[in-house]
Amino acid sequence: MNTFIKYSLITVVLFLMAACKEKSNRPVEMPAPSISVALPEVRNITLTKDYPGYLSSELMVNLVARVNGYLQTSYLKPGQKVKKGDLIYVIEPDLYIDNVQQAEAAVNTAKAQLQYARSNYERMKEAAKSGAVSQIQVLQAEATVSEAEASVKNSEAELNTAQKNLSYCYVRAPFDGKVTRGKYDIGNYINGSLQPVTLATLYKDDLMYANFNIEDNQFMKMLMQNAQNNHEEVRLPKEVTVHLGKDGKQSYTGRLDYLSPNVDLSTGTLNVRANLDNKEGTLKSGLYVTITLPYAEEKQAILVQDASIGTDQLGKYLYVVNDSNVVKYRHIEPGQLIDDTLRQVISGIKPNERYVTTALLKVRDGMTIKPIK
Repeated sequence: MNTFIKYSLITVVLFLMAACKEKSNRPVEMPAPSISVALPEVRNITLTKDYPGYLSSELMVNLVARVNGYLQTSYLKPGQKVKKGDLIYVIEPDLYIDNVQQAEAAVNTAKAQLQYARSNYERMKEAAKSGAVSQIQVLQAEATVSEAEASVKNSEAELNTAQKNLSYCYVRAPFDGKVTRGKYDIGNYINGSLQPVTLATLYKDDLMYANFNIEDNQFMKMLMQNAQNNHEEVRLPKEVTVHLGKDGKQSYTGRLDYLSPNVDLSTGTLNVRANLDNKEGTLKSGLYVTITLPYAEEKQAILVQDASIGTDQLGKYLYVVNDSNVVKYRHIEPGQLIDDTLRQVISGIKPNERYVTTALLKVRDGMTIKPIK
């Protein structure tokens, strides 16, 4: 009896071991992972393009010396605002005052000589009627009048030149603006008669210009867009966004006011300009900016989360989920970034197709998943 029980127990153990071994050889089916998916967003968008540019003041002029002399007086306050007509520099005017006085005296002398010549001419004409003088003397008197008239014009021109040179001794602001620091101190001799010498620079910066260049092919896109909208000429958008700084977070609205009439053959670009208000004077001429130019409207654009797009050697791709919840690798052609989070997809996905939004490293082509929203 004990032997029978012993063999029975051995048989049961062997059977159980075989069953466990058979069970362990069967493949273990893992549950499908839960992966977030979404449908593309479809809406109208404005297509834009960013361009590097720079700011320039509405007006900029160098305050120059155009006469010779010592820099006698300076009313310059570097960086401060000045009004139109404000006196900024005085360059030794004494010599030029003397020149004006001499020219005025020459004019008076010439006018007196002209008056005498005219009176003598009239007397000669009367005397010629009675035969007291010859016709030759009359002609000589007439010529003397012409010479005197020319002398008056010449002396008046010299007076005008002397007065203008005297005015150059007083350097004034031609418009309201901010002035830079001076390049010369009081007491320096300025030699500006042969070539103007820059003393300081004046900027009018209540209105700033954002200057940038667009490619000729971009211009053609605008041309085609206008043709679709039945416009006879290329029409610039009314406004652009001007971004300041490396991150571009500080932005201003600019109004486009100029498109160059020709393409620069050396660069293949057209110059464009936008103006923007600078009432507080925070913007400075020469700053580099980024200009966002809207150039077209895209109807029913397909948008996906930009973070859901992967990159490999073939370019950009999405994981698209079919009706059987199977993941499929799909190469796409990406477009413009919208609202910092959405990316336009030009081709590669349809509006009714789901795509994986997160956990791209957890999925692979051909995997079955449990989609969640």
